[in-house]
Amino acid sequence: MSNENGYRHGVVVVTRNLTEITVVGDDDTGLIAEVTSLLFERGINIEDLDQAVRDGVFRMTMHVETAEMVCTEEKLRTDLDALGAELGVDMQVRFPADRETQSIAVLVTKESHCLEALFEAWASGDLGADIDVVIGNHSDLQPLAETYDVPFYDIGDEKGTPDEGELLDLLSEYDSDLIVLARYIRILSPDVVFRYESRIINVHPSLLPAFPGASAYMQAIEAGVRIAGVTAHYVTTDLDQGPIITQRAFNVPDDATEAELQRLGQPLEADALLEAIELHLSDDVTVHRGRTKLRDPDDVDAQLGAPRELNRENPDRPVDGLGEVVAGDDSEAEADD
Repeated sequence: MSNENGYRHGVVVVTRNLTEITVVGDDDTGLIAEVTSLLFERGINIEDLDQAVRDGVFRMTMHVETAEMVCTEEKLRTDLDALGAELGVDMQVRFPADRETQSIAVLVTKESHCLEALFEAWASGDLGADIDVVIGNHSDLQPLAETYDVPFYDIGDEKGTPDEGELLDLLSEYDSDLIVLARYIRILSPDVVFRYESRIINVHPSLLPAFPGASAYMQAIEAGVRIAGVTAHYVTTDLDQGPIITQRAFNVPDDATEAELQRLGQPLEADALLEAIELHLSDDVTVHRGRTKLRDPDDVDAQLGAPRELNRENPDRPVDGLGEVVAGDDSEAEADD
């Protein structure tokens, strides 16, 4: 599905057995033909190809089979770099990981609860990955990262505006398997998202698609909702509209303040984020047409939404067509006249 800018909504999460090639740069004709011709000449089969244009930035992501290519991995990297320089685009190639433990880069601002939950899960061995680096647009959480001996980089200016060039350099240097936005209160530009789409997970303090953007808890209060919640989702260039992975909900007290909703919601933000990370790292979740699905629901123990106990609390009748009197029964209607 495409919008007026040619952007295809949603991300495609493909098995890690394939090599991923990402092309990002100014939109121009002939780019696809040039890249696909290079791959064909080296015996590389394209299994999946997705392209998009947003704000004048072109992105093409390909998942290819390189097991029988007629060149070395290093030669392919060199050839793609040379072609990228010729075409004026950035090309990245990511071969199937041969390391046993995957890695995570975490982006933060000032709120500590999600980062703390990630570190605790990592320390206990429950995270399923290593935290290689923490990148912030403020320095507030540097002491927490230092406690766990994890490198911390502050890429923000005095107002917290991040240097995305430095961010891209750090993400390229650490080459993490997953980027986690642990309450990173900044919008990533297409230049960043396009390079790592399908590998960025964010947690948002609302039951998306309700209340996207800033001050979501206050939006919920102003709307007068009785149930609020949080959502962990894949990041796309559409703000807070990426495929939803997990959600958690809670009741909104009468006359609740924003601070009260934060107190109720923050533990659930961490919980939803951790589960979404686990599902992604274990390759248990896939995305099709903008919606996530479990690859094998019978083999995954995940909450995804509200607790299962809620199912037992919900009434199971009446349901259309199952009562003693069904709408449209003329004999009953006449008897009532």
